[in-house]
Amino acid sequence: MEFLLKLGIKANNPGASTGTKWISCNGPVLDSVSPVDGIKTGSVTCADKQAYEQVITKAQEAFAVWRMWPAPKRGEIVRQVGDALRANKEQLGKLVSYEMGKSLQEGYGEVQEMIDICDFAVGLSRQLYGLTMHSERPAHRMYEQWHPLGIVGIISAFNFPVAVWSWNSALAWVCGNTTIWKPSEKTPLCGIAVQNIVAAVFEKNHVPEGVNGLLQGGREVGEWLSADARIPLVSATGSTRMGKAVSAAVAGRLGRSILELGGNNAIIISQHADLDMALIGCVFGAVGTAGQRCTTTRRLIIHETVYDAFTEKLVKAYGQLRIGDPLNTHHHVGPLIDSDAVKMYLHAIEQCKQQGGHFIVAGGVLAGAGYESGCYVSPCIAEVTNEMAIVQQETFAPILYLMKYSTLEEAIALQNGVPQGLSSAIMTVNLREAEYFLSHTGSDCGIANVNIGTSGAEIGGAFGGEKETGGGRESGSDAWKAYMRRQTNTVNWSDTLPLAQGISFDL
Repeated sequence: MEFLLKLGIKANNPGASTGTKWISCNGPVLDSVSPVDGIKTGSVTCADKQAYEQVITKAQEAFAVWRMWPAPKRGEIVRQVGDALRANKEQLGKLVSYEMGKSLQEGYGEVQEMIDICDFAVGLSRQLYGLTMHSERPAHRMYEQWHPLGIVGIISAFNFPVAVWSWNSALAWVCGNTTIWKPSEKTPLCGIAVQNIVAAVFEKNHVPEGVNGLLQGGREVGEWLSADARIPLVSATGSTRMGKAVSAAVAGRLGRSILELGGNNAIIISQHADLDMALIGCVFGAVGTAGQRCTTTRRLIIHETVYDAFTEKLVKAYGQLRIGDPLNTHHHVGPLIDSDAVKMYLHAIEQCKQQGGHFIVAGGVLAGAGYESGCYVSPCIAEVTNEMAIVQQETFAPILYLMKYSTLEEAIALQNGVPQGLSSAIMTVNLREAEYFLSHTGSDCGIANVNIGTSGAEIGGAFGGEKETGGGRESGSDAWKAYMRRQTNTVNWSDTLPLAQGISFDL
């Protein structure tokens, strides 16, 4: 596979790096097996505690130097990283598609997200603004400024093996921080590839060794990062269960965390919706990435007057889906990430049936030519009630749940009636419905859309959700503030020392 060679990936790879230097490790060997064809494409030796300490030490040393670089100069480095990603977009996109299993177009799209966030961060490097405030004391000036935190630990998930890392790293770097990345153990080669691309840029520009560290491994590496008081901020993407463990460990040492966790996203289909347009958003949202996005559409809440008509369109569209090798651009749906994901998919289907769900498009594991990995499944649709236990959970698979509603208030109650609060949408051409959905009595999610689906967020807006989704924000808007510490400054330029609140303290 030519793209592996072009990205500098070997058959056996070390699992720790301080930036441009790779460190020999004595941890367990982690194999990368593609869900596309079941072939082992490479392996990494996971970081051990000794390698971990080397990466941390280098990151600390680098921070002392990197934070002194002017922010626009740091932005120039990130600009060059974006250009390097442009040059490697085809090869890295293919690797993402092959190692993770998402469609090739989605693989390219993920690399484009990396490029976009680099562009955003370049501009941001000249806009790390503070505020000035009027003091109540004469001849005093008050203002606030922002300083880098130090080391930012990044724990990413398999479903977006490179993009979410870039959301954090590009912002962290321009803010003056160093980063240490633990990629998903299910997509380790993507981490190797990105490290190699960035290392070439950093080495050319004499960026201090340690600004961009990497640690491969499983749960224990994440635990090391979460418990380490030398890391003031940990950004973790994954399941709610994982996020709760990270949050507890980081909070226990009074550190900071950015948590991007589970989603149970719904689209409301109004009687005033453009049903043909709604269909596109619903189908892509439900089956894109084989249902393995945190923003995947998992529930459709459909008005009773258009329920039958829209369901008919939906079933017909599912009948036209092409499932297979994601590198073949004629296919809509690729495989689940591994056999464990297939087991969870089958368990969810069985639970849905036992709890009273009725499948109108049946699921199942696909077999035969082209499906040898055993990770290909059929996207399915079930009629359910929102209160069913399985519907209240996030299942990372292409299972879509349908339910009816009669009033908009009822629909919003159903939409909000789950523990998660990431993404939501309403399909309507009725202005009053749209604005009600976006009001403080509407969606309780971090993302609320009108006439687009639940997935496909742009980097210009802050990404994240509420409730069990964790409350974190990454990417655009003012998410950069999470990577810095705020400092309020007061300067007295008079020849007296008046106290605040009119307090008198005469000596």
